[in-house]
Amino acid sequence: MYDEQQRTEHGPLAGFTVGVTAARRADELGALLQRRGAAVLHAPALRIVPLSDDSELLAATKEIIHQVPDVVVATTAIGFRGWIEAAEGWGLGADLLDRLRGVELLARGPKVKGAVRAAGLTEEWSPSSESMAEVLDRLLEEGVDGRRIAVQLHGEPLPGFVEALRAGGAEVLGVPVYRWMPPEDIGPMDRLLDATVSRGLDALTFTSAPAAASLLSRAEERGLLPEFLAALNHDVLPACVGPVTALPLQAKGIDTVQPERFRLGPLVQLLCQELPARARSLPIAGHRVEIRGHAVLVDGELKPVPPAGMSLLRALSRQPGWVVARAELLRALPGAGRDEHAVETAMARLRTALGTPKLIQTVVKRGYRLALDPAADAKYADA
Repeated sequence: MYDEQQRTEHGPLAGFTVGVTAARRADELGALLQRRGAAVLHAPALRIVPLSDDSELLAATKEIIHQVPDVVVATTAIGFRGWIEAAEGWGLGADLLDRLRGVELLARGPKVKGAVRAAGLTEEWSPSSESMAEVLDRLLEEGVDGRRIAVQLHGEPLPGFVEALRAGGAEVLGVPVYRWMPPEDIGPMDRLLDATVSRGLDALTFTSAPAAASLLSRAEERGLLPEFLAALNHDVLPACVGPVTALPLQAKGIDTVQPERFRLGPLVQLLCQELPARARSLPIAGHRVEIRGHAVLVDGELKPVPPAGMSLLRALSRQPGWVVARAELLRALPGAGRDEHAVETAMARLRTALGTPKLIQTVVKRGYRLALDPAADAKYADA
């Protein structure tokens, strides 16, 4: 008998493999995913280089101290903290904080607000939506003509933000706190790309726009961009922490899913909803069978399945109840060659993994079929 409690014991992401591209907080995101049952493949798509010794940040900091802006926009908590720490390292910390106390300080969201207050400052305003668009709307409504506005950056693109302020007559000073660089070891990123293209992943997560841009760039360098985009368009779910992160993917025509709140927790919760909903669920031989990325749920019990077995099962599930010829199943097997005996071997292992041999029927001299329940035959007759 199907047991709902048994189903939930293994976690909503059990049987799915999720790729993580984050450089920062990757351990936290990976732990959240694994706690819900997912297998995680991590490959940082970039590395963050602090600019404590960078002339651009030093110049921007000195300019703000000597010519105080009217408005300072703090966009990220890590970037704002990094800026204050760098200024302290140069012996300019007290002067910078003194100038920031006298300006209109805007903080994008609660985490940035926390960093601002931790520095002993108070923000004048913070949008509830955490949206840079809302910050821009406020500034333009106030009027920016002739005003000096400093915008703290840390690698994230701000599409149209600076341009719109300048078009409104503002003088805009960028404060570049962090620089994104490719990872020193490119191997993990290449393995992540290969896993995406081969459909070894069920979802690929992005927590920053530079990470998305970096992975796209590496795919293009390797000549894999068309295959990579095809995988994200059809089989591998691209999940972004927010709309800014999604921009490089959207520019390539990729639709992404995003949580309503731009945080790691809601991102994981979104995957917990989306991935099980995409899994194929079929009534077979009196059992409820749900086909996931690298495992199968049989009446709610998790059954890990080898890659070859998953390939066979997916091929059979495309036409539930219909006989699939050995030759067609052989083509579905990765690197199987021409020997149809490979199908029999993989099928035997698949049946063993499922623990319920009657789920798959052998049709003599023809092939194999899923033993679809009679009541479901009509539903899938034209599948």
